[in-house]
Amino acid sequence: MRRFIKFSVVGGSGTLLNMGLLWSLTEAAGLPYLVSAAIAIETSIIINYILHSSITFADRRAASRKIFLKRLLKYNLASLGGLAINLGVLWLLTEVTGMYYLVSHLCGIVLSTLWRYSISLKWAWPQPE
Repeated sequence: MRRFIKFSVVGGSGTLLNMGLLWSLTEAAGLPYLVSAAIAIETSIIINYILHSSITFADRRAASRKIFLKRLLKYNLASLGGLAINLGVLWLLTEVTGMYYLVSHLCGIVLSTLWRYSISLKWAWPQPE
């Protein structure tokens, strides 16, 4: 439970970054919200990986740069499932129900959290190598 709380706190900071980028890229830069969301999500994935390595999975820290990069790739690939869930919910709630895109995006983040946590725990940060 302690690890999930750490995962959620790091995820919360990533959510703030993600939402800020989504808003900035959509409203200030004029990009379509789905393009902005994809960029915001990928940026937060990379930042979250670094924070998870230092905080959430500190006891499973990579012993080498090679392992660090291998885990980054695994985390990024695992997060693509979360990205698909997130973008699907974002599109569905925004286009079908007319919900404001930032609220839709937040709903997608919440729904993809359990997926990302379970995959991270089992695949990206297995027991120390």
